[in-house]
Amino acid sequence: METTVAHTQALAQMQRNLESCILGKSHEIQLLLTALLAGGHVLLEDVPGTGKTVLIKALAKSIHGQFRRIQCNPDLLPTDITGVSIYHPKQEEFLFRPGPVLTNILLVDEINRATTKTQSALLEAMEERHITVDGELHPLPTPFLLLATQNPIDFEGTYTLPEAQLDRFMFKFSLGYPDAETEQKMILSQSKQHPLESIEAVTDAEHVYAMQKQARDIHIDDAVVAYLVAIARATREHPSVFLGTSPRATISLVQACKAYAFLQGRGYVIPDDVKFLAPYVLGHRLILKSEAIMEGATSVSVLEKVFQSVPVPIRLEK
Repeated sequence: METTVAHTQALAQMQRNLESCILGKSHEIQLLLTALLAGGHVLLEDVPGTGKTVLIKALAKSIHGQFRRIQCNPDLLPTDITGVSIYHPKQEEFLFRPGPVLTNILLVDEINRATTKTQSALLEAMEERHITVDGELHPLPTPFLLLATQNPIDFEGTYTLPEAQLDRFMFKFSLGYPDAETEQKMILSQSKQHPLESIEAVTDAEHVYAMQKQARDIHIDDAVVAYLVAIARATREHPSVFLGTSPRATISLVQACKAYAFLQGRGYVIPDDVKFLAPYVLGHRLILKSEAIMEGATSVSVLEKVFQSVPVPIRLEK
């Protein structure tokens, strides 16, 4: 099943929009679009000023969806995210005032500055696609995408994300600093106008949802599924790993591979999709042994060894 012309054009225009705001980061932009198509959430871990918030705002403008932003701090309460029921004397009843989580794209800035209780309020939204307030369920809009940022170097006043919440993020990656040439172009391009001001919507939330449904129907061969499972099992048995990837991580990788194949205009998943996406989908879910970390092991180096040990399927049915 090939992607339709309308879908292909919309995705190409979205990528151009994002690349006009964040120069030299086409690799990371493809990951973000893959997450959007797969319906997965993204954790962006990077130093301040690398364009994380600009990239997310550009995505929200491109799909003309509802956008909300939460600036996390230790004073933030769970009801500041989900919303709260307020008593109205004239109507003599409690009325629900929705919080910022009821949106299409939610930016949770510096998520590790929120307390663990507040972070847990996001778990239900991320996994179940609804929230519960005063015993009543409130479904989230469709599509719903949560993008969180955290600073990897400033640990004062922060709360480490628990493994259960990290496992809810389909992707974790960083933008990093641009090279010298790209930074010069960035300075010149923003000297007169911020690139966000010229961004126009190229699609809408309904169209994005239609693309998500089609991406889920992308074909993945049984041999590729077996390849994925072998990789997951190899992480659990690796001598440097204390806790390997969960079945949820394997399912997330399958969904991401389908979305990435759709983004590339293919109707099927290939093993190279798995190799490309696995470090961003599985890396943050691995917990390494302390002695392995002291010896210089990283999630990336462990996954590289896993790939070398697992044979790649050669013949696939398209």
